[in-house]
Amino acid sequence: MPELPEVETLRRQLVRKIKGKRILALTVYDVKLGPVPNLEGQRVNDVRRQGKFLEMTLNDGSALRIHLRMTGRLFWRRAVEGTEMPAHTRFRLVFEGHEILGVDPRRFATLTLEHPTGSCTSQPDLLKPPDPSTFLRAARRRRLAVKAFLLDQSLFPGMGNIYACEILHAAAVDPRRPASTVAQGEWEKIGREAKRILNLAIRCRGTSVSDWRDLDGRTGDFQHRLRVYGRQGVPCPRCGSGIERIVLGGRGTWFCPGCQR
Repeated sequence: MPELPEVETLRRQLVRKIKGKRILALTVYDVKLGPVPNLEGQRVNDVRRQGKFLEMTLNDGSALRIHLRMTGRLFWRRAVEGTEMPAHTRFRLVFEGHEILGVDPRRFATLTLEHPTGSCTSQPDLLKPPDPSTFLRAARRRRLAVKAFLLDQSLFPGMGNIYACEILHAAAVDPRRPASTVAQGEWEKIGREAKRILNLAIRCRGTSVSDWRDLDGRTGDFQHRLRVYGRQGVPCPRCGSGIERIVLGGRGTWFCPGCQR
């Protein structure tokens, strides 16, 4: 599933390409997405990200909201009449001379048009310096493993399995520990490492361990910098112990038993 760095990569690429542009057509090919109103003539004011959601805000105050889920991808290409659509194309968003194709083999991605009320609460931004006391209060009395706790989207919007593993390794925190046992100093370190790792992954255009591609169809580069994720049996780059894989909360979890405490 595309996580925060992959979605933020798309957001930054989309801003450069479609901000201020008018939509010529939106065609939905998959009935599972449901009906979407006619957007012809609407101008894209901005492209924002909320956790793992992409939002194209339009000049009438509405927002076209996309969640890529497991296998969704967006492709940018020249709009040429009669050009064949890639397999599993679910929608097509047309601008002057170019188009965005929504491709999703497993059909889990969502596309909705929403009208924000202005009353929604703001979420934490993991790309900025965090407030560790917020995490400490939320974790109080929680026996949930800290790795599973990091995947709570209301507290860590956009966090996913790959980066939770990498962040906990960088902070030297055992993913199996109950969240309530993590001290404030450790939350401070987790927050710093989250900001550092997520921003670095964005500069690398995300992590391609499966089918992730950016808007131009390129793979990311952060997979070459992974220190624990997917590296079972490989020596830890910090202490030399063998990386182990366990399952926490139904998710594969990679960590170093030698230096994550």
